[in-house]
Amino acid sequence: MILSVTLLVMATTGFVISIWGVFVGILLFFRVPLSTAMLLSAVPTIVLLLGVVVLEYRGPATIERAATATPVPVEDYPELHATVNRVASMLDIPAPTIAVSDSPAPEAMVVGVRPTAIRLILSTGTLKALDENELEAVIAHELAHVKNRDAIVMTVISVPTVLAAGLVARFPELADRDLVTAILLTIVGLVGLVITQGIVAVCSRTRELAADRAAVEVIGSAGPLASALRTLDRRIETMPSEDLRAVNSVSALSILPLKLRTDDEESVTYWDEDDNVTSPWSLRKSSPRFRSQFFRTHPPTEKRLELISDYGM
Repeated sequence: MILSVTLLVMATTGFVISIWGVFVGILLFFRVPLSTAMLLSAVPTIVLLLGVVVLEYRGPATIERAATATPVPVEDYPELHATVNRVASMLDIPAPTIAVSDSPAPEAMVVGVRPTAIRLILSTGTLKALDENELEAVIAHELAHVKNRDAIVMTVISVPTVLAAGLVARFPELADRDLVTAILLTIVGLVGLVITQGIVAVCSRTRELAADRAAVEVIGSAGPLASALRTLDRRIETMPSEDLRAVNSVSALSILPLKLRTDDEESVTYWDEDDNVTSPWSLRKSSPRFRSQFFRTHPPTEKRLELISDYGM
């Protein structure tokens, strides 16, 4: 985690310096003295980055979308409230607001930054799929994220990715003013997006494993969480594609990724048990596989199950 954050800081610094360098180069092209160009370039760099932040966070954020689930009173879900309160007490955190989304997809996530304003979101699909012990383990996993302050950590380290993505998204607006500058800034944004998104994905996978471990420790057994992950994973595999597309935007927040596998990802089966290439098409087909591995927000379920078994020993 420390290495990932260090790399992210370095990537962010390089990203900001690159944007600043674009403006310096433009001013030098117009024969502005170097010292003056370096100083003046700081102004449009700061304005551009602040503008991107404002525009990105004013839009309908994924977390806000997730939070549209309906809070449920104790009288409607007494057992669920009791379980959440019990797990929150064991983790020594305030009990969150419980909200249920009317979705068949197996959603389970926490949203919110401040521990006193957390919302635990569970879908009807999750509630129907899991038994009492499995549901308790899933709740423990989600509340472990609150205990570990993962929402704050991931929000902070995701800022560079938001900046880079916003810069790329602003290309049409920038191009209307200056096409050359827009192209240069978009290139910087794309490079920054790839690097920072990859680092953030590593951090996200690390936090998921930490939440798994904390859930096993607080429940006292590895079995319920392992069983819950298997159950939810099977449910995702059998979900209609339209149901998964409807929740794709909150995939990174849920206990398991809610994404459709593309045909390319499903067809990358050209490697034998010893990782030897068995088809000349393998190299071309490995690109989607690499992207999936590099940017995935959750560890593979098989790896999680293996580690969960170790935690329970």
